[in-house]
Amino acid sequence: MSNPLALQLYTVRQELAADRAGVLRRLAGFGYGAVEPFDVISDPDGLRADLDAAGLAVCSVHARPFGEQADAAFRGTRAVGADTVIVPHMPPERFADADGVRALARELNEIAARAAAHGLRLGYHNHDFELSSLVGGRPALEVLADQLDPAVLLEVDTYWAAVGGQAVPELLGRLGDRVRYLHVKDGPVTRDDPMTAVGSGKLPVAEILAASPSVEWNVVELDACATDMMEAVADSVTWLTSHGLAGQTAPSGPPGPSGGPDGNGA
Repeated sequence: MSNPLALQLYTVRQELAADRAGVLRRLAGFGYGAVEPFDVISDPDGLRADLDAAGLAVCSVHARPFGEQADAAFRGTRAVGADTVIVPHMPPERFADADGVRALARELNEIAARAAAHGLRLGYHNHDFELSSLVGGRPALEVLADQLDPAVLLEVDTYWAAVGGQAVPELLGRLGDRVRYLHVKDGPVTRDDPMTAVGSGKLPVAEILAASPSVEWNVVELDACATDMMEAVADSVTWLTSHGLAGQTAPSGPPGPSGGPDGNGA
């Protein structure tokens, strides 16, 4: 069975800044049933209203629930109707050696406990350096995963994992059922060149999406694009749907009290 499909709103950050309500309506018209916001602190209630008006659910959010920002991130996550908050980025130096990875795992585990008190799950989203950096001969992301509490999930960015030198289906197999979200991208699989609509680049998208049965959501994201972004967003959902890779989106609604997502989405 194909997983439901969402769009990471960082993809259309420039368009949202000009006309949030209108862009969200267009995304729904393209065929997206859900989104993954990257800012639930600035205006969570207004965002929720625009999402509801467009008929869009929220699969998770990207946020940095650290320090004084933590409670606002948790409140914003619940305000938009999500049950999972995903840390979008940590500095590369946190993955440089075993001590750094161990300290990061401890920090994420502590934040996950705080998130659970709000009825939320915590996840981590990778870039390329977590896969290209080796700790004890293994990709640092895998070393991190081994030290995370079972409650902490992974959102694997399939494009950046490939840029980091990984065969993505095999990586997903090694990470196992901790992987609950995939960021679905396509393009030339290089660090600096712009991406393309899903299905028009070099990644074996169908094989990747079939490699991790534990995944709950496939989230399209294009950090930058070689063509018009809204056209690429529309072409991506069309390609995924035509290939049977976009499932039905669950109805939207706030998470229950015991459920179990700011930063950029790249």
